[in-house]
Amino acid sequence: MLAVKRQEKIVKIVERKGMVTVDELVKLIGASSATIRRDLIELDQKGMVNKVFGGATKKQKNLLVRDIEVAEREKKNGVQKNRIAHYASNLIGESDYVFIDAGTTTGKMIPYLHEKNAIYVTNDVAHASRIAAEGLEVHLVCGKIKSETQAVVGSEAIDYLSRYHFSVGFFGTNGITEETGCTTPDIEEAAIKRVVIERTKRAYVLADRSKFFAESTVTFANVSDVTIITDQEPESSLKKSPNILVV
Repeated sequence: MLAVKRQEKIVKIVERKGMVTVDELVKLIGASSATIRRDLIELDQKGMVNKVFGGATKKQKNLLVRDIEVAEREKKNGVQKNRIAHYASNLIGESDYVFIDAGTTTGKMIPYLHEKNAIYVTNDVAHASRIAAEGLEVHLVCGKIKSETQAVVGSEAIDYLSRYHFSVGFFGTNGITEETGCTTPDIEEAAIKRVVIERTKRAYVLADRSKFFAESTVTFANVSDVTIITDQEPESSLKKSPNILVV
């Protein structure tokens, strides 16, 4: 059995059982104990399982229940976010009606926005100000401002966005897994993302590699609903998805 297939099988067994010994894996997979131990070391390094003495346990996802302050998120994975944002900005055409979601990665698109004839809509107060400063036409969604992320949310914002149809949209996320899809800790932000994705022809989620190891409380899109632009192929069955675009 190829190493990649064997390791995928190990992960599935650990996910199903929660905890498994090396001896159990030897019997279930038919590989030597030395091979299984090497696999567990690799899988632990990739963040797929937790290697413990004599076996492995299920990897507990980092469940995010509240948003981190914007200033703190700005410091994380800046190089990767910048590369993703630069690529995403080149997907905008001159006649596009563009939605740019609140978030640090989507915000990094702004210096690269070059289509002067496109129209931009955002639910982020800081984004709107910066886009306007670039000399571009921008519309700010009306509604309640969430202090942690500077995102505009609430029923007024949903009503506003329900009137529009976008040719392309770019969205942030707090976590991505195969089971839960794209998630965020705030139900109001999730509602905004969901209503816009439903009205967007080409919907892109911008996610650096760390987002594939996190899970939050509210799903706003299935992986099949959007194209995910990331900087590294995820170490999971998601890497087989045609909706994952590595840049």
